[in-house]
Amino acid sequence: MSIERADVIVTSPGRNFVTLKITTSDGVVGWGDATLNGRELAVASYLGDHVASMLIGRDEDRIEDTWQYLYRGPYWRRGPVTMAAIAAVDMALWDIKAKKAGVPLYQLLGGASRSGIRAYAHASGTDYQALANAITGYQELGFTAVRVQTGVPGLGQVYGVSASGPGVRYDYEPAKRAADGSAATAPTEESWDTAGYLAHMPGVFERIREDFGTGLRILHDGHHRMSPIEAARFAKDIEPYKLFWLEDCTPGEDQTALRLVRQHSTTPLAIGEVFNSVYDYQTLITERLIDYVRSAVTHTGGITAMKKLLDFAAIYGIRSGIHGPTDISPIGMAAALHLDLAIHNFGIQEYMPHNEQTLEVFQTSFTFDDGFLHPGEQPGLGVELDEDAAAAFEYTKAYLPVNRLTDGTVHDW
Repeated sequence: MSIERADVIVTSPGRNFVTLKITTSDGVVGWGDATLNGRELAVASYLGDHVASMLIGRDEDRIEDTWQYLYRGPYWRRGPVTMAAIAAVDMALWDIKAKKAGVPLYQLLGGASRSGIRAYAHASGTDYQALANAITGYQELGFTAVRVQTGVPGLGQVYGVSASGPGVRYDYEPAKRAADGSAATAPTEESWDTAGYLAHMPGVFERIREDFGTGLRILHDGHHRMSPIEAARFAKDIEPYKLFWLEDCTPGEDQTALRLVRQHSTTPLAIGEVFNSVYDYQTLITERLIDYVRSAVTHTGGITAMKKLLDFAAIYGIRSGIHGPTDISPIGMAAALHLDLAIHNFGIQEYMPHNEQTLEVFQTSFTFDDGFLHPGEQPGLGVELDEDAAAAFEYTKAYLPVNRLTDGTVHDW
């Protein structure tokens, strides 16, 4: 049997997704996620204009060979667009292989290493009371781990913080459309004050520990906004509150910057959601400068590449913390869950439920129960796309926000 068709589907049920559909000559369909938030059409073009025709006639069972063909063949390697496109092909081929075998994908990855996958939620609020209400709400749903983000005094909207009131669902969507829901023409701009943030956040963690005790797993995302010395100081300041991890404390492009943070603090570190290759981690892993790998299956070359990356990390005692916001489609989320269940060095899984429109387009078999996820027992990835439903939601351009320091300098977000 061989690949007969490769079709790219762009849909926008509340947010934009890029999906690859591969159909074999005997009619088996595999699905892959190629969504790159804020740059979706770049990946859709890469797949549709350059990759799809290369797949026709290839043996769908030769997953490793196809991965190497797409990675090494074009000469231009790595980068988020290329690796998201390769990831989509890889997911779709694994989906096909598991469907043909009649088993859920995790069975082909070595079988289950655990009964469920501990997940963390996103709790946020513009002030402490709103944050505390959000934490309480997630605990009532069974979550034992929450990522906490809050507003900073003197600033307006802060990236990653819900402006909604208590009890209002927060569908995290960092890529924004125009205010009326139409296509954006440029990114929104938000102000940022690192000094204010560094002064404010330790007190927030102190109050959380006072109100919720030591049993709650607290995670926090710095969104790359600190310099290495600022990150080192911050990580040391928050040691008494025993965070599960501090994520993206400083920009990850300079892997050696994490050495400074490690020298000054024992706060566990996570990084990698903007990485797309094992080579982005080489120094971080071999020098044990991080504790958790944060890459998304969708942006890091798919299941084949992520399995190798996490096996490499396992040698150094580093665990997984796979990226899983709602701008990863349910297909990409399912791929993460199958890996989570199978690998030995699982740490925790980011989880935000997709909205009702998205779940009209993507029918899923994975489940959440009392703080834990499971990919389900359906053959393959366990997600199918309804093409008729997808066609009802047209692509609408959206951009990630740009952050500026209070002096007007463009800053990391």
